[in-house]
Amino acid sequence: MNNTMQQNLITSSGRVLLSIIFIMAGFSKIGGYAGTQGYMESMGVPGMLLPLVILLELGGGLLLLAGWQTRIIAFLLAGFTLIAGLIFHTNFADQMQMILFMKNLAITGGLLFVVGFGPGQWSVDQRLAGAA
Repeated sequence: MNNTMQQNLITSSGRVLLSIIFIMAGFSKIGGYAGTQGYMESMGVPGMLLPLVILLELGGGLLLLAGWQTRIIAFLLAGFTLIAGLIFHTNFADQMQMILFMKNLAITGGLLFVVGFGPGQWSVDQRLAGAA
């Protein structure tokens, strides 16, 4: 496998793996809507924001998967992920919450790499750029 092919495979794989967490989270919030809304409200976040959260997670995850408007979507997801970590996972006395906070930081870091370096060659963005 040549270096370009390897780089394309790695870049696309990273983007796909990052997208999976958001797609799955969005779907799970649809299935557990009332519970998620209640949890949000218990943490001081208005439950009426849940449709926007689902749209960002599910829609943003799918767009990241496809590599369309990738830098914008990755930036929005990075901000969302960091804010969610700060709101929901800062009880550092609870080791699980500390782990979840660190997970959010790692995902934010991965998304910032996508913002900085783009979606890679195997993406809708690159296909559209090639057609222009």
